[in-house]
Amino acid sequence: MEPTEFRTGVIKAIDCYKEAWEIMKPQYWLLFAVVLVGAMIGGFTLYILFGAMACGMYYCFLRVIDGREFKFEDLFKGFRYWLPGLIVGFFIFVPLIIIYGIIYVPTLVTIARNPNIKPDQLMTVMGTSFIIDIIFSIGMVCLHTLIMFAFPLIVDRNLSGVKAMTTSARAVWANLSGVAGLFGVGFLVSLVSMMACGVGIYFSIPLVFGATALAYRKIFPALELSLDSPAPEFYRTT
Repeated sequence: MEPTEFRTGVIKAIDCYKEAWEIMKPQYWLLFAVVLVGAMIGGFTLYILFGAMACGMYYCFLRVIDGREFKFEDLFKGFRYWLPGLIVGFFIFVPLIIIYGIIYVPTLVTIARNPNIKPDQLMTVMGTSFIIDIIFSIGMVCLHTLIMFAFPLIVDRNLSGVKAMTTSARAVWANLSGVAGLFGVGFLVSLVSMMACGVGIYFSIPLVFGATALAYRKIFPALELSLDSPAPEFYRTT
């Protein structure tokens, strides 16, 4: 099987979350520690190491999904993929910085230069910025969704950053309805978890990672499997 070949029509969002939870439940707290430490390192390094940490996190989650053993220190194997991870991270964060700079810097400059700006003018300026922010945010969500499998593709298929993103985009587009459902369920899981005094979101993130990793594996079977061969039981949709 070619590294960039993939299945279509194999994602059922709710099943992905159910199956992922059953698979990762025995090692949930170790996976939670992996996500927590990986996210902290990525944040503390101003996201320079975010890509490497994301690769390390998916390395751990894919080993669990594949029924293999993993250790906490496997997180740091993401450093093997530092450069391709950095490239993908660049396409995630740099556009956000540029867009927010374009949206809000002129707004702040306008307010600073006009300290006596009238309330209705201020509302117009802020309202315009807010609308533009929403439009660009939707665009960023679409972009990030298209490249959602880039990090696991780097780890699992040893693809370059650019190749991983283009392959992810093709796979997501070919499985758009399933991916949209996965995104919707993930949003609901995150929303419900935030109701737990706001801290519940941190405990739901490993589940979102696990469901994404399982969806990835359903679309991109392990290399020893062919696209025509039956997938292991926990890869199958019901």
